[in-house]
Amino acid sequence: MADNDVTLVLGGTGKTGRRITQRLKARGVPVRIGSRSAEPPFDWEDPAGWAPALHDVGAAYVSYFPDLAVPQAPAAIEAFTEAAAEAGVRRLVLLSGRGEEMAQQCERIVRHGGAEWTIVRASWFAQNFSEGELLGSVLGGELVVPSGTAPEPYIDAEDIADVAVAALTEDGHAGRLYEVTGPRLLTFTDVVTELSAATGRDIRLTQVPPDEYSDVLKGAGVPAEYVDFLTYLFVTVMDGRNSHLEDGVRQALGRAPRDFTDYARSAAATGVWDVS
Repeated sequence: MADNDVTLVLGGTGKTGRRITQRLKARGVPVRIGSRSAEPPFDWEDPAGWAPALHDVGAAYVSYFPDLAVPQAPAAIEAFTEAAAEAGVRRLVLLSGRGEEMAQQCERIVRHGGAEWTIVRASWFAQNFSEGELLGSVLGGELVVPSGTAPEPYIDAEDIADVAVAALTEDGHAGRLYEVTGPRLLTFTDVVTELSAATGRDIRLTQVPPDEYSDVLKGAGVPAEYVDFLTYLFVTVMDGRNSHLEDGVRQALGRAPRDFTDYARSAAATGVWDVS
């Protein structure tokens, strides 16, 4: 293995990182997963331990946990960008979020970090309904959301992975910001209609006042560390600021993004929404 030949995938077991890792390995790219359970381990809260994970790394996919929207994200991204530069990392691909002030601040940090950079600024993941915090709601047959949320162009994590892998392994993506969305806007009424059709079950939609939403989450047993985050995403980020389509997938890959219907059918076929 040549020096700086490894691609580091932070969050390599998560929604996007797992898919990126699979694609890179299929291409024969040496991959190192960045997570607390990996060897060497990577922990966002322990910068002193990052050096082994960055050893011999030439490119890195940067997915921050829990999300770039949280207040501590900019400091962590700045520290990682500096550590990556010291380690000789040539290329950084940052997963960012649409309409999030902290995320855009993190983007600026990476842009000025000295390495080649690509920003993948994503809308809400379709996989949030099958692999994330909303899976339990789908299994329970009721999606509870704050009233007044605006339509969202949900992006498939498969598309994000394809864009990120292209940016990590191919020329022509340096200095590009790809704002990736799905091909159409969906309200939560549209979402439950799609999920009901895919699962063959009646998924209900219940809307509650925004100021009561966090109490609903707590009552549903959502972990405390996610309550404020989910409330922020639903109440603030889904206020209409992102209710428009962008063509980042086509810019990066030359094809259209995957539709939510295709996602829902594929997810249903895995059995993830089956109930006994």
